[in-house]
Amino acid sequence: MQQDAKTDWDERIALRSDEERAFSFPDLDPPKEVSAVGGVGQVTIDWSPVDGAAGYLILRAAGEHGKLEPVDHHSGDVLSVPAPPYVDTTCTPGTPYRYAVASVPEVTVSGRPSHTVGAVPLVAADTVPQVDVTVDAVAEGIELPKPWVPMVGSERLSQLLCTDRTGGHEIGAELEQALRRMHDEIGVRTVRAHAIFHDDTRVYTEVDGEPSYDFEVVDAIYDKLLATGLRPVVELGFMPRDLASDPTKTVFAYGAIISPPKSYERWHDLVRALVQHLLDRYGPDEVLTWDFEVWNEANLEVFWSGTKAEWLHLYDVTAAAVKSVDERLAVGGPSSAAAGWVDDLLAHAAAEGTAVDFVSTHTYGSPPLDVRASLERHGFGDARILWTEWGVTPTHFNPINDSVFSGVFLLRGMRSAAGRVDALAYWVASDHFEELGRPPRLLHGGFGLQTVGGLAKPRYHAMTMLSRLGPVELPVSVTGDGGGSLVEAWASRDRDRIAVLLWNLTLDQTKAAGAPELSRTVHVQLPGVDPSWQATATTLAVGVGDIASAATDLGDWPTDEQLAELAERSKLVSTPLEWTGSGLDLTLPMPSAVLLELAPRRD
Repeated sequence: MQQDAKTDWDERIALRSDEERAFSFPDLDPPKEVSAVGGVGQVTIDWSPVDGAAGYLILRAAGEHGKLEPVDHHSGDVLSVPAPPYVDTTCTPGTPYRYAVASVPEVTVSGRPSHTVGAVPLVAADTVPQVDVTVDAVAEGIELPKPWVPMVGSERLSQLLCTDRTGGHEIGAELEQALRRMHDEIGVRTVRAHAIFHDDTRVYTEVDGEPSYDFEVVDAIYDKLLATGLRPVVELGFMPRDLASDPTKTVFAYGAIISPPKSYERWHDLVRALVQHLLDRYGPDEVLTWDFEVWNEANLEVFWSGTKAEWLHLYDVTAAAVKSVDERLAVGGPSSAAAGWVDDLLAHAAAEGTAVDFVSTHTYGSPPLDVRASLERHGFGDARILWTEWGVTPTHFNPINDSVFSGVFLLRGMRSAAGRVDALAYWVASDHFEELGRPPRLLHGGFGLQTVGGLAKPRYHAMTMLSRLGPVELPVSVTGDGGGSLVEAWASRDRDRIAVLLWNLTLDQTKAAGAPELSRTVHVQLPGVDPSWQATATTLAVGVGDIASAATDLGDWPTDEQLAELAERSKLVSTPLEWTGSGLDLTLPMPSAVLLELAPRRD
């Protein structure tokens, strides 16, 4: 693709205008008890949640007579957030603002704004503001949810068989290694990827006008994937050329066909044949643990050249094909961009009696919305919620993907999603990813958690920090300037260890490189923890665990020796802290994160 085509794609602005809906959304009340409190460099907005809301849109006006407009944290995608509080750092210190909050029943719909409340962000002073964190280390606690464990994203899995090289690195071997690492080091269980029906898998052809199936390549792909310890989430798409009604409609550098089928009956038979083959080859005990997802982001014209009605029919046909093999198999969708079409699918499925075992959707740049309200509204309260794509930005080749900001963003999003989604899949595991072409250099703003060459980016380090949390979540209180909105904490316990993750982050991507006025000192108290225990801190910050800073003097494709040195310079490092039971004092710049671990001394 040319660069201008890349820009059009990356902006993801081709969301379809909705056809006339066959259902209406509830007229949700605006939130009550809205408050806005100014702090240094920020305003924290809080409110009482509203039943039925998937999220909330924050509105702001300058002065008494300014127009209320959505606060834009420059994510390039959905601006609604799932829950309070919200920290606004796009404001100008010393300027009076009015804030309001609107309930959002579905991503394309927002309700009436609340009453307005005023606040003034403060100008930074000589003293860095303090946030106090208290962990109840002796509480019984609850099971700690881990939304990063169920799933991660990947490029199409036929890359596992690719012996080509990027920057001197064999694509298939390194993708396999990256996926294995997600399983072995982070504990991830499944991987979701595109294009199992792309023509490079040779699944479907027509000979003398009759369908012919060949699952040899699919078998090789899934055999290799299962050997890593991961299971597939089978995204049923894109369209085989011989089955497409218009094979000229394509997406991606590898020419994935986005056309509806020329025969829905043959599409049904293809899906059924694939699922039956998988069940026969790998056995029901295995395949009944897999999820079958219908298409990818059909609400974007770039991914589906038909209408919404045609896609809903495709969903019906696909779900019927999957269930015809075994009713216990899980099928779902809409696998949509920007959290769209969730209510459309559910309303349609409720009317037609079509199965929806899970709802899947995507968003970037904000924590995932709370679509449970949509499931309850349409009678699918038992369906699982899978965010099968999520990340810091929808934009390809964006430097933010390699930044510390993106790693701390991952922590914030996973904490927000914990306990209310069944999976939050970061998109994607490896920079061996070629939707718009293969990587042009080592650090190119790729979506991967790991580079070509297998080095950890800050987002992979964030996953590592999450994996160090124990099985029991402990209560935490966070107070002070930006406490609970800018600075957050997640605490845990296992048998003989306390782990506390702390981070400082705004969603405002204009401050991705840092903002001195948002730095905070943090005083951490852990009453009840033995003063004789030892404490360590593992830090992720600009210049620490930061591959982008460590690689500034390197060329496009470092040598193996340079890669080894870069891995050493950008690794996470743990350092001992002085712990006497009276508390710990830390400085948290924005963006940064610290994992505190306290355990009995081993010496």
